Amino acid sequence: MVWHYPPTPKQLAATAGVFLFGAALISVGSYLSYANIARQQARVEARRQVLKEYFRKKFDH
Repeated sequence: MVWHYPPTPKQLAATAGVFLFGAALISVGSYLSYANIARQQARVEARRQVLKEYFRKKFDH
């Protein structure tokens, strides 16, 4: 598609649609990221405890 200046109403509508679609993708991604953060934090804490116990056993004689 060739863009003309000034943009036609169809081109403006396409630009607005693509912008809104991108904004929706970003907002859904950030929502899902924050919705699952407690589970991720629990996994990190469990791994930290496992490593702490491993190093304690390995280096505390």
